Amino acid sequence: MKINEKLNKLLQEKGKSWYWLGKNSGVDMSTVYRIKNDESAGTDFNTMEKIADALDVSLDEFRSKEEG
Repeated sequence: MKINEKLNKLLQEKGKSWYWLGKNSGVDMSTVYRIKNDESAGTDFNTMEKIADALDVSLDEFRSKEEG
């Protein structure tokens, strides 16, 4: 599952919006919307850390898990 899909799922579960995520994470809204639209290949660690903190989840939530 892509990061934007994982984030969308987490936001829905928490009843939050992408706008809320930008405001509460301190991540620039243009970056948030690039992630939302899957236009941000290689989002940096600091950005993902801020997003995880805002959502009160571990960074492990965003790790890719290979099926096997």
